[in-house]
Amino acid sequence: MADAGKAKDGSLVKEITNMDEDFAQWYTDVVKKADLADYSEIGGCIIFRPYGYAIWELIQKQMDQVFKDTGHENVYMPLMISESLLQKEKDHVAGFAPEVAWVTMGGHEKLPEKLCIRPTSETLFCSHYAKIIQSYRDLPKLYNQWCSVVRWEKTTRPFLRTREFLWQEGHTAHATAQEAQEETIRMLNVYADFCENVLAIPVIKGQKTESEKFAGAERTYTIESLMHDGQALQSGTSHNFGDGFAKAFGIQYTDASNKLQYVHQTSWGFTTRMIGGLIMVHGDNSGLVLPPMVAPVQVIIVPIASHKEGVLEKAREIKSSLSKTIRVKVDESDKKPGWKFSEHEMKGVPIRLEIGPKDIEKNQCVIVRRDTGEKVTLSLDSLETDLEKALKDIQSNLLEKARTHRDSRTCSATSLEEMGSILNAKPGFIKAMWCGSPECEDKVKEVTGASSRCIPFEQENISDVCVCCGKKAESMVFWGRAY
Repeated sequence: MADAGKAKDGSLVKEITNMDEDFAQWYTDVVKKADLADYSEIGGCIIFRPYGYAIWELIQKQMDQVFKDTGHENVYMPLMISESLLQKEKDHVAGFAPEVAWVTMGGHEKLPEKLCIRPTSETLFCSHYAKIIQSYRDLPKLYNQWCSVVRWEKTTRPFLRTREFLWQEGHTAHATAQEAQEETIRMLNVYADFCENVLAIPVIKGQKTESEKFAGAERTYTIESLMHDGQALQSGTSHNFGDGFAKAFGIQYTDASNKLQYVHQTSWGFTTRMIGGLIMVHGDNSGLVLPPMVAPVQVIIVPIASHKEGVLEKAREIKSSLSKTIRVKVDESDKKPGWKFSEHEMKGVPIRLEIGPKDIEKNQCVIVRRDTGEKVTLSLDSLETDLEKALKDIQSNLLEKARTHRDSRTCSATSLEEMGSILNAKPGFIKAMWCGSPECEDKVKEVTGASSRCIPFEQENISDVCVCCGKKAESMVFWGRAY
């Protein structure tokens, strides 16, 4: 019965394109078939279906708790920003101008000043901070908001790049440059720990180059992850704004010596694109593979011969006993067990639990792990403990598997020719030296298609000279083709 619905390649899903034949189509198939999202009538915008939104809710709940534990408070800013307010920081508005969506009518009347739908909320927070910060006693301000933003992207793909997406954006104000820098790095580390411990996605931490930094920032830091197909994904960013925004918006405070000072600010964000990251890091030819920490259903109970007396009752009893510590569900549909196996494998449920008449007689059940396909018989007496242990093992196994894949796709290069050759044969991260010149950075991208992903905190000396121009190298950079 367990083989019902199997495709020729052994997977339990017929409708998913093989990921090694067409990765882009495989991704789209998983998004649709696993009921994560659907296309909307507004081009470039998606509908989050309940299963996809449930993943985001779990991400949001766990990340929000970390923010609260680190002293941050949630607020909510308006959806729209006046053009005059947006124009106050010139570098910032120039960076977002091509992506801004504008509101020009209110009802039947033309607005006296057009309003943009927020692409990000720096200007709103700055305007507010200028009103509420007067003294050093008002600092620091550690604010965060959960919301959606709109950026009018030309090329879109569900979760990875959409015109409207969900995210959190932290905005903090500090008395000194040192405090702001410490906050910037602290939140980058929060993101890195979250990706690894909750999403089971290993990341590289580092600083963005000048040409890649956020518009209006002094320094931008990033965590970068590698997808199954060898392309990079920027997975979270943290920005040190220095006092540039403060000067543009007049955010000043009186210090302990009664002198007027400008605040120093940070901003950091994490988005629903990481649902796309989950798909592309952990998924396989049978569909989604979810880390237990963000799986809406951690254990799916499939009754075998549910028409027989006592089977459904036992499945419900098991669910009731597990539900205090595990997200568990019983599939009581009238589909055949093989189709149920296929459906829940497609949705990436970490553990399938099978219970039938013979199992009940022996006081046992059978579990099947989504990450390895391993089938194990467990006693019902110690089921909760054994399942919790298995879920922890799946979580750590997925992280280790992703790290092994990333490391196998990370190479070093000392010339543009070598970089191009490696990327064409086996896409992934390339470690190569850089002189610091924007011209060389552009040349690398032009020749190889790889952009600078970050200047990692952990530096290595691949060679003494720049991979592009041959002049003295300034730092080692991670390069890669990216989403």
